[in-house]
Formats: sequence, C-alpha cells, structure tokens
Amino acid sequence: MNALYESNLTSLKLLNRGKVRDIYDLDTEHLLIVTTDRVSAFDVILPTPIPGKGRILSETAQFWFKRTQNILPNHIANDLMLADYLTPDELQQLDGRGVIVRKFKPLPVEAIVRGYLVGSGWQEYKQHQSVCGIALPPGLVQAQQLPEPIFTPSSKAEVGDHDVNISFDEMSQLIGETKANQVRDFSLQLYKQAAEFALERGIIIADTKFEFGEDHNGNIYLIDEALTPDSSRFWPASSYSPGQNPPSFDKQYIRDYLETLDWNKTAPGPELPTEVVNKTLEKYQEAKARLTEN
Repeated sequence: MNALYESNLTSLKLLNRGKVRDIYDLDTEHLLIVTTDRVSAFDVILPTPIPGKGRILSETAQFWFKRTQNILPNHIANDLMLADYLTPDELQQLDGRGVIVRKFKPLPVEAIVRGYLVGSGWQEYKQHQSVCGIALPPGLVQAQQLPEPIFTPSSKAEVGDHDVNISFDEMSQLIGETKANQVRDFSLQLYKQAAEFALERGIIIADTKFEFGEDHNGNIYLIDEALTPDSSRFWPASSYSPGQNPPSFDKQYIRDYLETLDWNKTAPGPELPTEVVNKTLEKYQEAKARLTEN
C-alpha cells in the first residue's frame, strides 16, 4: 500500500491537519476524518510515514465504535457514503482511510484510563507512590496490574505542544462537574469492557485515551478514535510478566527507538529507518487481526 502522509482533497474544504488526522468540512452537520499514515511520538509529527497505518487505525476504531455502542453513542455517520462526496481519484487516494462523522463540540480534555503501572505513571510511582496524584498501594512493580483502573485526564494541547496531566477537580472546572463525572464514568466503562474483550484475544490493554464531544443538548458522544495502537498501549498477554516492560503492539516500539537517539524530543523529528517502519506496521497489523478477525 502506498503511504499517505497528507491527504489532498480538492472537493472539500480542509479544516485542520492534526498529528495524524486531516479533517474536512462535508456539510453543516458532518465532517470527513482522514486517518493518514503520519506518526507522532512525544507530541512531535515525524517525517516518515508508516504505509497503510491510517487504514488499520480507521478500521480498528470503527470496530470499537460499533462494539461500544451499548455504553454510549459515537460520532460515526453510517447513513452517508464517501462516494457521494468525493471523486473516484480522491476515493482511491484515501483507500479506506476516510470516515464520515457527525459534528460535535469536542470537550477540551483527553480522558486517559490506566490499568497497569507503566510509562510516566511508573516513573511517578517510584518517587511518590502515586500516579497523576492518585495514591496507590506500596510495593507495586513495573507493569503490574493496578487494583482497579484509574482515570487520569489531561489537557488537550495544540499540535507540537505537550499534553498536561490535570486533576479531576481541574477537569470539573473546565467542563463542569456533571460532564466531568460522565466522562470519567464512560471512560472507565469503555476501558473495562474493551480490556476484557481484548484479553480473550490475547492482548492486554495497559492504558488508553478517549475523546468526547457533545451535541447542542449537552449529550455526550465518543469521538476521534478509540482503542487503537495509536491511542492505547497493547501488550501480548502470552509474554506478560510483572516487573519488566513488556513488548508491545503499538507505537511504543517507535518511542523506544527514538530514545536511543540524540534527539531533544522537539520538532523537527528524525527520520525512521526502514526496519523500524516495517516492524511497526507488522505490530499494527497483528493487533488489528487479533482484535477484529474471528
């Protein structure tokens, strides 16, 4: 599959290019979201695409959107067809990376759920026995499953900036206490249901992030993406062992490679070697296959 670093659709107005997604205006009620093959790490967009990654992410997210409708509705507009809005050449350019969604007002927070002690959470725990200020029992080891999943929101940064962890009280001040409670409760329900399903398929979801939007009546919807290798930390259950950082099916492989470089984690990011690109694509493909194929 050819790589799509940036989409170029002349039939529609481009509204925004994010770290991975290009967003186009479709009509008064709908958007087109294109999940490109761009990859970001440490909040920096890297110059090297992962060919086909966008299609894998788009299909994986749509799988989860369908599976989680019992918890809350989402932004997917299943009644509209891309072919009614794009030229044949544009459809070929996207090649499965585009999805039509309903327009909702995004809530200005990232809803992060952590089920295991890893990454920045592990670093904080070693110093303070807490994660994002939430006290945890003593004696936990790296990658250990937490007694219960915890909700640790962050602010939504602009492209190139770093997200900042915020407390639940700070989130409540941003969006109101009622919505904050809804976002926390939905996030924990989504994580628990998805983690249970994924474990049956041999994948541990160590942590993940969700984004939510609201309609004119204040109803909450799941938006953006959900439970993909870009927004989650996936581990193979077969090789999981508390006390060490497991191998992953997500872009942690890219982060680990970048950590070996003399790079200050600010733009511009370094090029990725072919071996890292191919290995990353293999991990994304396997994660999607395990989760979505019978």
